Formats: sequence, structure tokens, C-alpha cells
Amino acid sequence: MNSVTPDAPAAAGLLERLGIHLDPELLVLALTHRSFAHEHGGIPTNERLEFLGDAVLGLVVTEALYRRHPDLPEGELAKMRAATVSQKSLAAIARTLGLGGYILLGKGEVRTRGNDKDSILSDTVEALIGATYLSHGLDVARDLVHRLVDPTLAVAADLGAGLDWKTSLQEAAAVRNLGAPTYTSQGAGPDHARTFTSEVSLDGVVYGTGNGSAKKYAEQDAAEMAYRAIQALPLPASAADQGAGTEGHQEPDPGA
Repeated sequence: MNSVTPDAPAAAGLLERLGIHLDPELLVLALTHRSFAHEHGGIPTNERLEFLGDAVLGLVVTEALYRRHPDLPEGELAKMRAATVSQKSLAAIARTLGLGGYILLGKGEVRTRGNDKDSILSDTVEALIGATYLSHGLDVARDLVHRLVDPTLAVAADLGAGLDWKTSLQEAAAVRNLGAPTYTSQGAGPDHARTFTSEVSLDGVVYGTGNGSAKKYAEQDAAEMAYRAIQALPLPASAADQGAGTEGHQEPDPGA
């Protein structure tokens, strides 16, 4: 669906799955990707709603983690939050909603299957959260966030290294005496369809590359690849002598 307004019955189905009501104009705005806006004379995009929704999402998830895990330190809570609100997690939620079929995209994004890109899907989820907050306030927006992310929150404590690949990589590299990871990133493409490529090096050797719609996503992608690569490397004798205890430090059990 890529007309100026989503089909009303279909849009009603989306809102029913979300469990909310939105003014039709606000719903259209929440679904308007910048590529579509660029091709239609610079009409408003969903980016401001995305900005607002990102803040609401972060607040609600942080509050939930704080209340549900009273004994965990700030660092572990931060990792769990990062995993819950990550681009990959939000995109997975969007796919369960069939959200890609509702997003208004430009012709170029349609050709490249933009309606299934993690970056576009996750941004639209945040825009819908922002629109809900504007329409109904924090309580209704909080309920929506919980309906969307509670399954992820429930398993966040068991995600191990995947909670934060950059931190996990840094810890694993330290164990192997490889020094601190170094990231280099480059952006490409027009403003309405910018993508980033990142490389991460350890001791002068590139161990991972990643891509994303923002530098932070590309770096996390690169860190995941590098983490998996160096986990296959033998441990130095000093670390090996400490046994599983040292390796366990890299993927702490948040429930411990």
C-alpha cells in the first residue's frame, strides 16, 4: 500500500492489532517514510513522531526493567534495555504486525523492499508509539509499549552477549589481550535514504563489518561479527588458566 492515504479498512485492522485509536491524519503521518515525502513535494514525515516515540519507549522500558529487576546493577539494566529497544527487536515486532504493508514509501524503497528493512520497520514502530502518546498520553502509550515489547523484556535477561554487542566485544577482546576495539564508519546515499557501513578493528586487524541506517546500528552489527570471530580464537595461557570463570565474565548472567 503506497497511496497518499492508507486504505481505511486495512488501517483499521492495523489499529485493532495495536489496540489503539488514532486520528486518520496522524496515522498517515506516522506511516509516512521520508522517501515517500521526498517524492511528494516535501510533505511532513514520521521522523518527529519517531523521535518522540523513541523517548517514550525508552522511558517505559527503563521503568519496567527497574521495577522487575530490583537487584540488578545499572550496567546490566542498560544492556537489557538496549536489547529490548534495538532495531532488530523492534523490526521483529513490526513483522508480527504486518506493519510493512502499511508504510508509505517512495518508489526507490519499494523497489528495494524497504517495507522489510529493519531500519524502516523499527522507525515506524517508534513513530506509532509517538503518535499514541500525542493522542492519548503516557498511560495509553505505556500500555501499547508493554503489549509490543513485553515478550522481549521477558527473555532479555537470558540474551547474554546479544544484550550489547559492543560491550561484549570489548570484554572478550580484553580477555584475549587484543586491546580496545576501534570503529570506523562511513555514510552514503541521499539524506532521505542514508546508510552507514562500519568496520571494527582489534590490534590493527579488521574483525567485523556492519551496515545500518544509523552509525550506532552499523557499529553494533560489526561488533556482533567481530565478537563471534574472536570467540573462536584460542585464549592466552593466563586467561585459559582461570578456566570458565574468566570467559563467564564476558557474558554475565543478569539473573545472578
